[in-house]
This record gives sequence, structure tokens and C-alpha cells, in this order.
Amino acid sequence: MLRRRHSFAYNLIIFILAQLVWLAVLLLWIYWYVSNNIIFEQVGEKVAPQIVYDAPSVFPFVGGIVLLTGLSVSLVLIFRHLNIQIKLNALYDNFIANVTHELKSPLSSIQLYLETLNSRDVPEEKKKEFYGLMMRDAERLKNLVNSILEIASMDKKKSYRDFEVYKADETIKKIILESAEQFQLNADSIKFSGDAGCDILLDRSSIKTVFDNLVDNSIKYSINPLKITVRFKRNAKKAEIEFSDNGIGIPNDQIKKIFQKFHRIYDKDIPNVKGTGLGLYVVREIIKNHKGKIAAISEGKGKGSIFKIELPIYVAKDKSTKEKKKDLK
Repeated sequence: MLRRRHSFAYNLIIFILAQLVWLAVLLLWIYWYVSNNIIFEQVGEKVAPQIVYDAPSVFPFVGGIVLLTGLSVSLVLIFRHLNIQIKLNALYDNFIANVTHELKSPLSSIQLYLETLNSRDVPEEKKKEFYGLMMRDAERLKNLVNSILEIASMDKKKSYRDFEVYKADETIKKIILESAEQFQLNADSIKFSGDAGCDILLDRSSIKTVFDNLVDNSIKYSINPLKITVRFKRNAKKAEIEFSDNGIGIPNDQIKKIFQKFHRIYDKDIPNVKGTGLGLYVVREIIKNHKGKIAAISEGKGKGSIFKIELPIYVAKDKSTKEKKKDLK
């Protein structure tokens, strides 16, 4: 961090010095042009009476100023680009550090359990517990890899070959319950209410990633026993899913930033949670790819968070792709 600060300060000093040099050159240019015209006006006829002097041409003067101004603008753009690159390098460094930690933690845990099982005579009940814990850590690794792959695929034009028509309420409820089971949440931790009563066009795998991230966030940022509430409703064109928890909430000044790539909330009152800073960015991009919207709401610290998701209602007569309707029973 110290090295990055020095790097930024160094570039800032260079930029300021360059601007001072540009200003000095501009003043010298103005001084040279004006003084030469004054001298020519005063002694021109005496030195060269055959030269007819009417009035000084402003074109060289204006051209010089334009050229110098262009140079200044170029320096500003170069400095801005350099500053952006420094910030991006810092973000990527943090990303690599966080990803490394996220990978090492479950891998170390799995390795420890395997070594224990290999070197000791572990009772059957304990074995089942170890297997369950290893499965959970393996799921963590899988989710991390899926998030990274999801981001890589976002840079390409998304194909609709994986999109199919599903019942909104039944499908989203089933996906959330799968996520809850994956993260070993009790059935009492999640409550469903409302009714959308419509079909939606989904890439089920991507939507599973959305709710995996939302459930994971709720677990990470909850101090009290977790309670998640999911409400379904609809308007004329959209199915609405409201995902809320009783976690620590989101500071007001962070609400608009939490969907940015690599953004992490740092606060002394917030648990020190490790992560890549990609979860909510992935969530937003997946929802956008579904022609939907997502927004975060929080009344402040300690008052929980609400994520409102809107997805377009599928109209049967509008078939741009070959979809197959799924009956989930």
C-alpha cells in the first residue's frame, strides 16, 4: 500500500511539474510574440523600410496557443489514464490476494480432514461430520470458480441457448432452498410469502449463482441468528422477488457502490469477512443479462438488507428462441 501511495504521489508531482513547465512555455510564447511585434512596430521601418507593415498577424499567435493547450490536454489525459491504471492494479492485487485466501482456506480445511481420516481411526459419526464439512468446503470452492467463470463469460455476447421458461415462484423457491441446504441453513431460517403467478425466462444455473451469493452474503454479514424472508409479487410486466435478511445492514454511503467490481465494505463495526469483492457484481450482471434489475435497500447499520429483483414476465407468443417449459413438482 505504501508503494502505491508513493507511486501516485510521484505521478502527481510529475504532472504538476509538467503543467508548470507548460504554463511557463505559454507565458514565454506570449511574451516573445508580443515583444517581437512591439519591437518590429518601433524599429521595423528604420531597419527595413522596404517591408510594408500593416498589422501583426494573429494566426501564429493563436496557433501557438492552440498547440500548447493541446499539449496540456494530452498531459491531463495521460495522467488520468495513468491514475486509472494505478487504481486498477491495486484492485487486481487485492483481488488476487482475496482469491488466494478464499482458495487456500477451504483447501487447507479439506486437507486437514483427509489427513485425520487417513492417519486415525475415526468413529463413523465423526466421519460423516468430516464428510459433510468437506462437502461444504468443496461447494465454497465450486462457487468461487463459478463466479470467476461467470465474469469471464460476461465479456462475451451471451447466448440464449441455456434460457428456458420456468414458473417464477416454484423455481426461485426451489433454487433458494438448494442454496440454503448447500450452506447448511435450517429450514426455519427462510420464510416465503406472496405470489408472482407467472412464467419467466431463465438461465437456471446463473440464477442459482445469484441466490448462492445473496444467501452467502446474508450468512457472512449476520451477527444474530439468520432470518431470510423472500417475497414474491408481480406488476404488469415484471416478476418481483424481494430478498431480505436481518443482518448488519449496509451503510447509506455504500449502497450505490456494493455492486461495483472488487468493492468491499470496510468498517470497524462490520465483521472482518474475507472475499473477492465480486459476488454482488456477478449478481447484478446476471440479472442485467436477464433483462432485469436489482436494487439494494437498507435503513442503516444493524437494520438488515433488502435486495429487490425484477425479471421480465415471459409471454408465450413472444418466442425468439426455442424454449421448453419446465413443470416443477
